[in-house]
Amino acid sequence: MSSIPYPPQGPGGPPPDKLAFTVPSGRRRVTPVRVGREVRRDRPLPQLIRKARLDDEGQQCVQVRLSAKDAANPAARALLDTEAGTALLLQQLLGDTEFAALFPRIVGYELDTAEPFLLYDPPRGTPVARIHVMSATDQDVFTRDLMLALCLLEGQGLVPRDISPNSVRWDGAKVQLWGLESVTRTGRPRRPWGRTPFCPPEQRRGEGRADSRDAVWSAAQVLYQLVTGRPGPADRTPPDLAEHRRLDRTLRDAFAPRAADRPTPAQVLDLVKPGAARRVRLAVPPDETRPHHEAFEEALRLKREAPAGRSDGAARGDGEVLCPYCLETIQLDLTKLFVTDSRMQYQPLDLSGITNPVRRADIMRGAVQKCTADPDFPEHFIPVPYLTYGRPLTVAMVGQSSTGKSHLLTQMIAAITDGGLEPYGLKWQSVNPEQHARFVRERVQPLRNGKVLDHTAALGLDDFARFVESLLITDARGQVRPVAFFDLGGEDLVRTDAALRFLLGVDALVFVVDPALALPLPQLDHARERWGVEVNRDGDLAFGTVLDRLPKNGPYVDVPAAMVLGKADLLRFQPPVDRWLTRPPAGSLDPALMREESRDVHGLLRRHAGQAWLRPFDAIRRCTLHIASATGGQEDQGRYPAGAGPRRVLEPLVALLAMHGLIQVPGGAEALAVGEAPALEAVPWDEAGGHEAASAGFERSEGPEEPEGSDGGEHR
Repeated sequence: MSSIPYPPQGPGGPPPDKLAFTVPSGRRRVTPVRVGREVRRDRPLPQLIRKARLDDEGQQCVQVRLSAKDAANPAARALLDTEAGTALLLQQLLGDTEFAALFPRIVGYELDTAEPFLLYDPPRGTPVARIHVMSATDQDVFTRDLMLALCLLEGQGLVPRDISPNSVRWDGAKVQLWGLESVTRTGRPRRPWGRTPFCPPEQRRGEGRADSRDAVWSAAQVLYQLVTGRPGPADRTPPDLAEHRRLDRTLRDAFAPRAADRPTPAQVLDLVKPGAARRVRLAVPPDETRPHHEAFEEALRLKREAPAGRSDGAARGDGEVLCPYCLETIQLDLTKLFVTDSRMQYQPLDLSGITNPVRRADIMRGAVQKCTADPDFPEHFIPVPYLTYGRPLTVAMVGQSSTGKSHLLTQMIAAITDGGLEPYGLKWQSVNPEQHARFVRERVQPLRNGKVLDHTAALGLDDFARFVESLLITDARGQVRPVAFFDLGGEDLVRTDAALRFLLGVDALVFVVDPALALPLPQLDHARERWGVEVNRDGDLAFGTVLDRLPKNGPYVDVPAAMVLGKADLLRFQPPVDRWLTRPPAGSLDPALMREESRDVHGLLRRHAGQAWLRPFDAIRRCTLHIASATGGQEDQGRYPAGAGPRRVLEPLVALLAMHGLIQVPGGAEALAVGEAPALEAVPWDEAGGHEAASAGFERSEGPEEPEGSDGGEHR
């Protein structure tokens, strides 16, 4: 970068372009910008870099960006997201402390655009790849700083995978660590990344799970090259290490082929500067989530003590099911069947002349039955498969207009049809092939191609709630159950007339929280301004209306529910959203992990939004909380620049299916939502040993390590 001049300020040369971006505080900034010549930052990776001057203040910076072609690749965008998220986290964590200079300082970012970019303060120092040999005096300072940086990352559960002479800079007094796009989370599966010999052996082979000691190997290799002027062996301790006493004293074990045999960054740091690791821990702000987590656990305790409600999934006798519209019982009647003609008009179906059982079953699958259970209710029709597989399961999406319900539901259905439920032992089939094909054609395909879907149309005064899609779900035991999804416009969800009567028979609810309405965080101000909305401290009006219509059994509503913090891409750099949003779909349902996500979302809403936004969780006994994004990013000029990339859209439905018994989970469906009673809660105090039991200490299992998601491509 040093050979590329900054563009001139003031008159001369081409006029500056306008640049709009978000600054780390979350505010927007628009400024003229002049940019210099562009080069590729690292040959195997897609990011481009150039110097820039922000003309409103004459500020010099560097811009890291993706071309429109590279930005069309989701893996390339994931790299830039990882880099931005790590830089912002470190900047927020370290502030103006002495440790902030160890990492690049981000000036601003714009990621939901055709050519996403980051802006940084100019890099400090030069890459150590340009330094042939480092003096013995500088070695200790360099090692100290590099281990300080690794300790700080380790404290946040992060592992940098690209510690190399190209990513580490030195100005003669202090280190600066770049390569933040390579960061992964501790415990995620290793993937090949980096160059030999700086890439540790397990990482090069993609074996095991990421460990903070992976970076210790890489740091040791950088030090060895700086001391000797040559790279070390790729899989063992350098044979001449003993000849370099400083290096041998601090980093001999760092060259162990297995991470388990290497020291941690803190152990190496304390060898170089005793007590420094503790000083680093004290410099990090304390955790502020504990009281909110305690409130979550107390809420679960109260729910466990409440009596269990009605049993869901019980079939009615004589083949009867509840009509999801008029709420009267109905059963299959072959004299009331209809099919649609080429003009989508219902025509009576006469099965008397169809004797072939295969053809008869196929025709009935596409047929509907007119429901006449309530003669005063508007005319309505039910798909025949809905009437032939026992009790259907109805799922209603709840939330104000523009909360993203329709996009979330569309991506949920798309994920099912892509086989997303198969890891849980479930298979799917459309209830009505023609209706399903229309849903895919009109909603799934346009959204996947990057088109923003229209808002859900409001109901007429005499209309009633209709499901927008229905599927047949077969569980691992071979039992089939119809699942129907309702998606009403926000204005319909605050009505109090018969249009919402269907809620009395609904089996499951998905409450969608719009972060722009719920969370008064500054990084959401731009979204609020663009959409013309304000923070509502009183909660979602639609939530309250729906909850008031549902019958209670004791202190709680017994309809299973999932709360979803939607549009989570708006908060993808905000803890704990950053942790959960990058987690890939699980291959199995882990109740402990689901409760951990529920606890984190509950804490985020309780801390920033207030208790009003948690009303569904407080009112419903079995309610899980989730983080999801239907599109992976925000629209730009009516489209999603890289297409709509959904994240974690299926987890809320998986939780609801488990609570209804379609997915078997350890501890049972009940424990999934309310948890299992700890020993002291389940056993009377005197039987538990009184104070001795209380002082014995009980440790909660953290569950298995999290699997790795898409955090960028491989770097060889």
